[in-house]
Amino acid sequence: MLQVNNVSLQYGSKKLFEDVNIKFTKGNCYGIIGANGAGKSTFLKVLSGEIEPNKGEVTMDKNERMSVLMQNQNAYDDQTVVRTVMLGHKRLVEVMDEREALYAKEDFSDEDGIRAGELESEFAEMNGWEAESEAQTLLNELDIPPEDHYLLMGDLDAKKKVKVLLAQALFGNPDILLLDEPTNNLDIKTVRWLENYLLDFENTIIIVSHNRHFLNKVCTYICDVDFGKISLFLGNYDFWYQTSQLIARQMRDQNKKMEQRAKELQDFIARFAANASKSRQATSRKKELERLTLNDIKPSLRKYPFIDFKFEREIGNDILMVEGLTKKGYFENLDFIVQKNEKIGFVSDKSTTVTMLFDVLTGKVPPDAGTVKWGKTITLSVLPQNNNEYFENCDLTLVEWLSQFSNDHYEEFLRGWLGRMLFSGEEALKKAKVLSGGEKVRCMLAKMMLEGSNFLIFDEPTNHLDLESITALNNGMKNFKGCMLLTSHDQELMNTVANRIIEIDGGKKTFDKNVTYDEYLDLTNN
Repeated sequence: MLQVNNVSLQYGSKKLFEDVNIKFTKGNCYGIIGANGAGKSTFLKVLSGEIEPNKGEVTMDKNERMSVLMQNQNAYDDQTVVRTVMLGHKRLVEVMDEREALYAKEDFSDEDGIRAGELESEFAEMNGWEAESEAQTLLNELDIPPEDHYLLMGDLDAKKKVKVLLAQALFGNPDILLLDEPTNNLDIKTVRWLENYLLDFENTIIIVSHNRHFLNKVCTYICDVDFGKISLFLGNYDFWYQTSQLIARQMRDQNKKMEQRAKELQDFIARFAANASKSRQATSRKKELERLTLNDIKPSLRKYPFIDFKFEREIGNDILMVEGLTKKGYFENLDFIVQKNEKIGFVSDKSTTVTMLFDVLTGKVPPDAGTVKWGKTITLSVLPQNNNEYFENCDLTLVEWLSQFSNDHYEEFLRGWLGRMLFSGEEALKKAKVLSGGEKVRCMLAKMMLEGSNFLIFDEPTNHLDLESITALNNGMKNFKGCMLLTSHDQELMNTVANRIIEIDGGKKTFDKNVTYDEYLDLTNN
């Protein structure tokens, strides 16, 4: 068991969290969530001992072992792949190395023999004889082939290194497992393998992740870092989200009732305080008013943009017809027709394939062969994966930037759309060229909502967005009543938005069915 006792941490005047008391128990998986900068990853470092809290302590049972997913891919470049995995259990490797060094001595003494016996006993207790085999099994399950097992880590590509470091964290059945963004840079097959592995894991897991599908699948508790506190909620991410929204609504409703009652009491007192016959009632109501206090709803660090795509023109029967579409090096002889209410999710063995397809469909790049025919009633808005052309060297304020895409140039009107995307007050006067990646995406989403198109295209829309913006975008895409083409590495978004999946593998269409993304995965993995 891992226990956090009265832990507080702040840097200068910035307080991340204070008086945190949590018991992390065996058999549970804890997902840590919070706004960007709230201190999620920092809290993991406090748990691992990498960072000392200003106050309080973190304790762990004496005989328990903690394992942490390493973030530095180049830290083990001089080690073999198998040894890197085994270094997840540092004490085991220390025993192995000391044991081997003893047996290699030419002047092996009686003292060495006693020490070797102690090491052999400890080695056996840690299941040392099976350690290398276990490391290889993990690597095989993560699609690291046997011929790579004894290569140096420095000779592996980045995608394989990520998997080796994951195997290192899982190695040796640790009692407490700390994972910071474990699904980053993993393919969907490996993510699903990890989900299943963690579901069968019997010890304690603590995870920081922006992957909502992953959190929903594996978590039994959510730790919410907000208000300078860390609150524990039973259930997965969706349950936490629905519960937190419900609680916030109830508190707002309760406050409205209190405000209304306070107004009634104030009116009564103002009218009758000077009236002798009513003075007793007025005094009574004054006392009630003094007792009436509004709930102290703190302004959360977590802010959700408001994303709601509405279209002005109804869609006709002809929407989009693609025949024999070819772009050399990407796809060939691609055929599909978009029907009403379809939201098509595209999957490919190469991410650039779908980006190129969207560029060809929108006329940005000409095809080498084939035709693209859009219906006359279609109005189109696109969220590209690379939006640099909209912002590079742009000296406009955000109000001026958005005005380029609007028929109404009234500042208050434009500020309303920007406010939906969390650009309020002075934020709306920032220069477009200085925006962060996430801010640029939110500006593009404001543009799309303003355009009111009936056909939307999204190319990796969750890139650069925080968990709150991803959740809001997901809801907006689900609620959209028009047609849509999309591709995303966010499994939750793909599964809840797309109602048809098209797969392009090796440049050819290999799958096209009206199914959800999860159904597609089940069909193609069997």
